[in-house]
Amino acid sequence: MTDFAHTRTMFDLPEGVIYLDGNSLGPLPRAAKDRVARAIADEWGQMLITGWNKAGWMDLPARVGDRVGRLVGAQPGTVVMGDTLSIKVYQALASALELRPERRVILSDTGNFPSDLYMAEGLCRTLGADYALKTVVPEAVEDAIDDHVAVLMITEVDYRTGRKHDMARLIAKAHAAGALVVWDLAHSAGAIPVDLTGANTDFAVGCSYKYLNSGPGGPAFIYVAPRLADKVRPALSGWLGHEAPFAFDLDYRPGAGIERMRVGTPPVLQLAALDAALDVWDGVDMADLRARSLELQDMFIERVEAACPDLTLATPRDHKSRGSQVSFRHAQGYAIMQALIAEGVIGDFRAPDILRFGFTPLYLSREDVAQAADILCDIMTSGRWDRPEFHTRAKVT
Repeated sequence: MTDFAHTRTMFDLPEGVIYLDGNSLGPLPRAAKDRVARAIADEWGQMLITGWNKAGWMDLPARVGDRVGRLVGAQPGTVVMGDTLSIKVYQALASALELRPERRVILSDTGNFPSDLYMAEGLCRTLGADYALKTVVPEAVEDAIDDHVAVLMITEVDYRTGRKHDMARLIAKAHAAGALVVWDLAHSAGAIPVDLTGANTDFAVGCSYKYLNSGPGGPAFIYVAPRLADKVRPALSGWLGHEAPFAFDLDYRPGAGIERMRVGTPPVLQLAALDAALDVWDGVDMADLRARSLELQDMFIERVEAACPDLTLATPRDHKSRGSQVSFRHAQGYAIMQALIAEGVIGDFRAPDILRFGFTPLYLSREDVAQAADILCDIMTSGRWDRPEFHTRAKVT
């Protein structure tokens, strides 16, 4: 059994704070501070540019990619780190569309993260007027898959409600219709068990600064199935995706397999932070993590619904249809969340009316969850949320 009391000690958590926002930004792993300090002082400081060879900086995207791959059911050599999630979405979509040249439709759903949709819209504009992004409500995705669809682009767990798609089922339906699938795992990697290999996934992308705790702006990852890795042509043909970057050829030749999905110079310091953060996972069983996450979520839902009738659950009750977060709706959700944060319980707000709470057993205890629910309901009962300072919108919600 995973020792979650031990994993909690591996994080630098602020005193007096209950952190329920690891689904937006994970907290600081203690080991990351020392690892980044060494990368700055010993590697950058002493090795200077020789660190690319001596410290293995050039190999970090693949080596760390394999460590992330283990958490999402990917085979070694099929995941690489670098760039941002939006860049990786664009790469995967463009490559998938090129593999289906006779089709022009990208299918997604209205619960997808907006940035993914923006990237798809931009790609369609670049490719021409006969390309289109089609969106349907999440419940209608399966029925909308037909022989016009080139690529199904889906975020497995809805960032607002926590609703979870059935990955294997949608992949099977898409493949039967001749379509490829791109999965966004931003709210899956490190949150729920994922089996990219077993589900016969084509492409997957994700970020590392949420449940994987790499720090703000941490690098994204991309997965390409081995059967496709040497066939895809990267639309963003950056120099580090070249077969021989330091040959400095004037013409692009794609690297072997997943290496061709590299674009620019890797963010060495943030990869160092992620590498250290992944040490936390060495003793974690994903089945244990999932069981504890659901237990904590159920406890929170039960306590909140019993004492806060004005809050409406937006997250599915069915465990199979739920990720690792709980969301409640309220017309004054922003002000309520600001009041909650002011009292040391950090969640976040998503427009138009979602109070969002992430459940990460690596550092959250049952006592944390019970206390957070009690504070939330006390704020609701007393009306303390309805103060002018809590209604003032900040840039980041």
